Amino acid sequence: MLRIEDTDQSRYVDGAEQYIVDTLNWLNLPADEGVGFGGDCGPYRQSERKETYKKYALQLVQTGHAYYAFDSSEELGAARDKTPNFKYDAVTRKEMRNSLTLSIEEIEKLMAADVPYVIRLKIGGEAVVKFKDIVRGEVAVHEKELDDKVLFKSDGMPTYHLANIVDDHLMGITHVIRGEEWLPSTPLHVLLYRSLGWSKTMPQFAHLPLLMNPNGKGKLSKRTGDKLGFPVFPLAWVHPTEDKTGSGFKEDGYLPEALINFLAFLGWNPGTEQEIFSLDELVAAFSLERVTKAGSRFDIDKLNWYNQEYIKKANDQELLKIFLAVKPKDISTDEKTILSLIPLFKERITFPADFWDQASVLLGKPTMFDQKVLKKKWKPENIEHLHKIKAQLQALPNFTQEKTAEIVKGYIGENNLSFGNILQPLRLLLTGQSGGPDLFDVMAILGKIEVLDRFDYAFEHFPKS
Repeated sequence: MLRIEDTDQSRYVDGAEQYIVDTLNWLNLPADEGVGFGGDCGPYRQSERKETYKKYALQLVQTGHAYYAFDSSEELGAARDKTPNFKYDAVTRKEMRNSLTLSIEEIEKLMAADVPYVIRLKIGGEAVVKFKDIVRGEVAVHEKELDDKVLFKSDGMPTYHLANIVDDHLMGITHVIRGEEWLPSTPLHVLLYRSLGWSKTMPQFAHLPLLMNPNGKGKLSKRTGDKLGFPVFPLAWVHPTEDKTGSGFKEDGYLPEALINFLAFLGWNPGTEQEIFSLDELVAAFSLERVTKAGSRFDIDKLNWYNQEYIKKANDQELLKIFLAVKPKDISTDEKTILSLIPLFKERITFPADFWDQASVLLGKPTMFDQKVLKKKWKPENIEHLHKIKAQLQALPNFTQEKTAEIVKGYIGENNLSFGNILQPLRLLLTGQSGGPDLFDVMAILGKIEVLDRFDYAFEHFPKS
């Protein structure tokens, strides 16, 4: 379910809702219901459910579990100045302006004058709140450590605390799974469920470990991603009014399946050696009981490995669509040619853009040549043998991978030559590179005319000695 929690209108950002929907769709995790997807529990924007929250806030007041607080910002400021580490609780509320200290007549007068007020939860301050967290185990917090949180604000909007408890109950939520920074708020939420009479339907809680920077120090941040050159946003994001941007995993060439697989293993493991999981396999294997308590290091190298593995296992037709989406404008070729090249490079690349970097030498003559190989292997004695190999290739009627390999390897063997002294300069003149896919696959794809033409270019332009 996709629920938009927009009770804090000061933090509203235009376009953020659609960004969330687009992200879920890209990750192949579309919501079953919610904003952008429909459903029977709507409206799914909390800003459109204000009357529902007000109803339950007033219910809490009527049952003695909450109260009106009329304190102005100046009064609250004075209380904080007077009392170090001030919190609005069972002790300090006795000195404040609220419906627990005012007479009925005073309360009615303030209400009639439209004096702003908030509704606060009334916490006893004497008991211990206990609950079970699936990840953390048994948790116990004394009420005296809690403050009387605001549930309903003076602007007519609920706080996160009230809105989420009401929505989770009405929408049938069974598990609340969130970051560990929310653990201190959970006792308050447990008290809210009890105060509203919903203890029996209270969801289970699970507080996940934080995602840490790659070095294991500090919480993962956009600043770290920018510094180390990797994204932290799923899709590229440009703030509509502020000078804030963020690169996205999608635009940087990560496959959604690889990203999901990687994220699933942050703070969780299946208890086996298996690392590659389809989404269905993750659903079957996952359990909150195997989530760790310790923070999980965001290892970008591991994500890159996942991306490489998913490219390897993808079928060529799928990769064709992915590669075409990032094809440089200055490369002109057809889909048939691309399909013929994919098997040569899919085992060697990490990102879709890498395909074009490596395959470009097969789609056009190389313009740069590995100078180290040129200096070391382009020797007169090797050049003489390459001339003779070219002559045999020229006479070859069937220019296939098998036949070209037979000619070149046969020549090397018959003349007791070093494979490195022949194959390395041969690869250099054909691709400009020192490494790459199978050399004879490359020759078969280039074709006889292009191969011979690249021989001639090397003989004409490379140093003679």
